Amino acid sequence: MHAWLASAAIWPKSTVGDAKRYALSQKKYLERYLMDGRLEISNNRAERRIKPFVIGRKNFLFANTPRGGRASAVMFSIIETAKENGLDPYRYLVYIFENAPNWDIRNNLNTLELLIPWYVPNYIQAGKAGSPAV
Repeated sequence: MHAWLASAAIWPKSTVGDAKRYALSQKKYLERYLMDGRLEISNNRAERRIKPFVIGRKNFLFANTPRGGRASAVMFSIIETAKENGLDPYRYLVYIFENAPNWDIRNNLNTLELLIPWYVPNYIQAGKAGSPAV
């Protein structure tokens, strides 16, 4: 497609010329998509995930300041990350709030790995019953 576009005689200042220029400028991204089957062609899934946040933005308490907006964005990211990784968001937040303050993150950055969804305990998985033994 790109070889054909590069050789096509299209008037550069036309609408089709604009489309040709755009398609040629996106070549490396299209090639990356075709080389890695894990990549999605669109960001529709991400858009669907943030839709509730966009719709409910006016209802969020404390989001009327830059710090409040940042706090809301962090919480939303954590919750959506939990959902995307098959975790129960409530249990994941409880796990983070109960454990992270007790970890020495400043002196041992490896403890941050314990917060990554694929390293959390199994009971945090969505649909799993029970809680950790105390």
